[in-house]
Amino acid sequence: MCRNITALRGLEPPATADEITAAATQYVRKVTGVTTAQQLRLPAFELAVAAVAEATSEVLASLPPRRQPPTTEPPLRRLRHP
Repeated sequence: MCRNITALRGLEPPATADEITAAATQYVRKVTGVTTAQQLRLPAFELAVAAVAEATSEVLASLPPRRQPPTTEPPLRRLRHP
């Protein structure tokens, strides 16, 4: 369903709050069908992103370390590379 969301568990350094929020935003956009920037500012959308980001942070903190890092970098890390 969400092919564009990359794995955040096992990143070095660990996933940042911005990376977690970006993944949560992508997930909520996908499941809601939100396509315009105006819709991104709806209170229901913002609440959903916050809830997904919080749940993601909790699950990442509770899982054991990965044996191998993810095969791809999150989009925010890709933007920093030349």
